[in-house]
Amino acid sequence: MRPLPARMPVVDRRFVVRVPPDPYVRLDTNDYSLDPDLVGRRVEVCATQHQITAVALDTGQIACRHTRSFARNRTITALSHSRRLRERRGERTAQVTVEARPLEVYDRLIA
Repeated sequence: MRPLPARMPVVDRRFVVRVPPDPYVRLDTNDYSLDPDLVGRRVEVCATQHQITAVALDTGQIACRHTRSFARNRTITALSHSRRLRERRGERTAQVTVEARPLEVYDRLIA
């Protein structure tokens, strides 16, 4: 047998993706959360045997760092991403106002 090479080959998977409105990136069959503040921006995802890392291309900001899971069909969410996403969704729903009508209005429509 031949000896191993001096430098091991790079087997990391790298790809670029735009962060969707539901900020998760899919790798194999698992979904990994991304920073919700980066929605619409491009990130480079690097998947090693042990870790998933995503970095924003324009600023270099870390979008995620997760331990890689080889289980199937899992959703891995960082607690900070979950909290920030809840805050962002709360901001969006706080602007909605619903009209409250008196029931007599509906009674007149039926009669």
